[in-house]
Amino acid sequence: MRLLKPVISFLTDWLTHEVQKITSPMCDFERIRHELKPCDVVLIEGRSRVSQVIKQITHSPWSHAILYIGRLHDIEDCRVRETIAEAYHGSPDEQLILESELGFGTVVHPLSRYQGEHLRICRPNGLSFSDSQQVIHYAVSRLGLDYDVRQILDLARFFFPYAILPRRWRSSLFQHSPGAETKTVCSTMIAEAFSFIHFPILPLVKHSGEEGVQLFQRNPKICKPSDFDYSPYFQIIKYPFMDYTHHSDYKLLPWHGHGILEGSEGDFYMSPRKLEELKRNGSSAPITSPSDLKH
Repeated sequence: MRLLKPVISFLTDWLTHEVQKITSPMCDFERIRHELKPCDVVLIEGRSRVSQVIKQITHSPWSHAILYIGRLHDIEDCRVRETIAEAYHGSPDEQLILESELGFGTVVHPLSRYQGEHLRICRPNGLSFSDSQQVIHYAVSRLGLDYDVRQILDLARFFFPYAILPRRWRSSLFQHSPGAETKTVCSTMIAEAFSFIHFPILPLVKHSGEEGVQLFQRNPKICKPSDFDYSPYFQIIKYPFMDYTHHSDYKLLPWHGHGILEGSEGDFYMSPRKLEELKRNGSSAPITSPSDLKH
C-alpha cells in the first residue's frame, strides 16, 4: 500500500493539472456571487485533464457541480454550523460551497475559489427554506468522503452499448455492497442530498392509465453535472460578463474598437477588420434565390 501512495498521488496531480488557460471571463462573478442563495447548484466548466474526460463521457461542457451553502450564519442548525466550522477555518463571513473533488474528497471551500471560471446557477424551483436546510444537512454529513475515481470509470462504461461489452467490463453502478458508502463524486453527492427530501432532478415518469402518473427517483450514481442544467425542476440563471439587457439593445455592445487579437485568438474570433470585410462581401453579393443561402 505504501508503494501505491506515490503512484496515486502522481496520477491525482496529473489528472487535476489545468491544461486550459483562463480566457476572458464568460460570466460576471460579482453578480453571480450576489445572486446565489443557499442550496443553489453551481455548474463549472473545468479546465483540468479529469474535466476533459468527464466532458467527453457526458457530452457536456459542464464537468463539475458544487452546492452553495451560504455563510455560516445562513445555516439554521447549530450542529451543522459547528461541523462546517471544524472543516473550514476561514472567515465566518465567507461565502461557502460544498463539493466532492479529485484530490480533496468531499470538502468545504470558499466560493471565491472559482472566480474567473465559467459558471452557471441552477436553482431548485420552489424549494422551501426548511427543505433547503435538510439538503445542506445531508451534504455536510458527507464531509470527509474520498472521491470515487472508479465511479467515473463506471460511468464511462455505462455509456457504451451494454450488449457488446464483456460481462467483466460492464458497469457496476447498480451493484450495492453492504455497509455505508465511503466514496462519492460531485454530482452524486448533490443528487443524494436532493433525493433525501424527494426533490426531483430527472425522475422516471411512468403513466399508469386512469391512475395518473408515478415518479421514480433516478439512481444518484448516474447523475451528471449537466443533469441539473437539463432538469425542468431547476431554474437556470446566467449572468454574462457583458449583458446587453443593460444596454437595451445587443447592437449597443462594445463590438467596435481597436483591440488586437493575440496568438490563437485570431483563429477563433473576428477582428474589427475581418468583420468589416465580411459586411462588405455580404452587401456586394445579394441573395437572389434560396440556393444562394447554401453558399
